[in-house]
Amino acid sequence: MLVDIVFVIAGLALLAAGAEGLVRGSGAVALRFGVAPLVVGLTIVALGTGSPEFVLSIQATAAGNGGIALGNVLGSNISNIALVLGVAALVRPMAVQARLVRREVPVMILATCALAALLWDGGLSRLDGAALLAGAVAYVAFAYLGARSGDSPVVVQEFDAAIERERSLLVELVLVGVGLGALLLGATVLLRGAVALASELGVSEVVVGLTVIAIGTSLPELATSVTAARRRQADVAFGNAIGSNVVNILAVLGTAALVRPIDASGLRPLDVAVFLMSAVLVLPLMARGSVLNRWEGGVLLAGYVAYIVSLAV
Repeated sequence: MLVDIVFVIAGLALLAAGAEGLVRGSGAVALRFGVAPLVVGLTIVALGTGSPEFVLSIQATAAGNGGIALGNVLGSNISNIALVLGVAALVRPMAVQARLVRREVPVMILATCALAALLWDGGLSRLDGAALLAGAVAYVAFAYLGARSGDSPVVVQEFDAAIERERSLLVELVLVGVGLGALLLGATVLLRGAVALASELGVSEVVVGLTVIAIGTSLPELATSVTAARRRQADVAFGNAIGSNVVNILAVLGTAALVRPIDASGLRPLDVAVFLMSAVLVLPLMARGSVLNRWEGGVLLAGYVAYIVSLAV
């Protein structure tokens, strides 16, 4: 079991490092070719921080471990709201100003409800995957065109300050290449350790995906959002978390289900309920002037801890 735990930790570390390199490199390359910082922040960064879930879920599904892929996406989405935004709000209360970020919240809720409906029959077919993937294309186009239309100067400056720029194109391309390599290797190592660990502990692959893997693959979002909160860049923190959730549902699970149909029998009704609730809760939490206070962040974090405990009981 010790070896399996080492594999899981090493895989998570490689995934986090790979996502960091990919986000920094691809974001800087996009800026170099004239893409606006707001577009980069709401599309490329969201796709990059969601890359661990994408690579791991595709490998897991292809290997016949669809439960890990499904648990990873649902667990990561719960984590992005309750853990990531909860911790970020505890670091500093966040007031969201970006119009596009506020418009993306209903999109996330719609995508969440659509996935819950598709899971009603016990799994995801290839047809379900195609529908989700079509939604992913529409979402990226929506985010791209919406960001290109602009926002308030304060918001644009906020996203501009949040994106790191490298010194040369060569360094940026190396970061992208190394990031992709680390993601592929990390997913392979993590998958091997996670499958063996689930077998030895006598728990389902879905539970492992909902807990250890979900938290681990959410580390890039956590790092990005906490850093943004400390820098008073609330729109970046929210845009990252909300965008990653939509990408996880539409692009990650859509592609995974196309590779191989996914069986959802390992999911509990409670897991789906918490998945839905975590998305819907964003609306009332943001109702009062689009501000997420520390006490609200504390409530989110406490709820997340309670959910994780329910998986261990």
